[in-house]
Amino acid sequence: MSDDTLGRPIEILLVEDNPGDVRLTIEALKEGKVSNRLSVARDGVEALAFLRREGPHASASRPDLILLDLNLPKKDGREVLAEIKEDSRLRRIPVVVLTTSKAEEDILRTYDLHANCYITKPVDLEQFISVVRSIDDFWLSVVRLPSVE
Repeated sequence: MSDDTLGRPIEILLVEDNPGDVRLTIEALKEGKVSNRLSVARDGVEALAFLRREGPHASASRPDLILLDLNLPKKDGREVLAEIKEDSRLRRIPVVVLTTSKAEEDILRTYDLHANCYITKPVDLEQFISVVRSIDDFWLSVVRLPSVE
């Protein structure tokens, strides 16, 4: 965690269209050791508008971490990831792909697009919560994140 993030909540953008997964992620993050603030984008277009602070997201905080599903409506997670990593203002934000896909082609493609991490969502409720808590422990407690612009 960078010195800039000490003493303030960690900003997380969850890009997820499944309401159940959003609820579970919120619950799992509540238990975390680090104070965080979670924003949710329900599709790829909304995620990019949030990140670029467009329209209703003009006053959005820049996230310290993005949790990105691949299978999204309007613009899929691969397209969102590509646009994030091509944008000099956004590319340093760590992106954790959190998806149901176990396809090798998805894993390879997302790493080629410079994802920081690829995690397959477990189907089991307790395992899902455990995975989200592990993300919280690693990315918000262990890793030093880049400072916000």
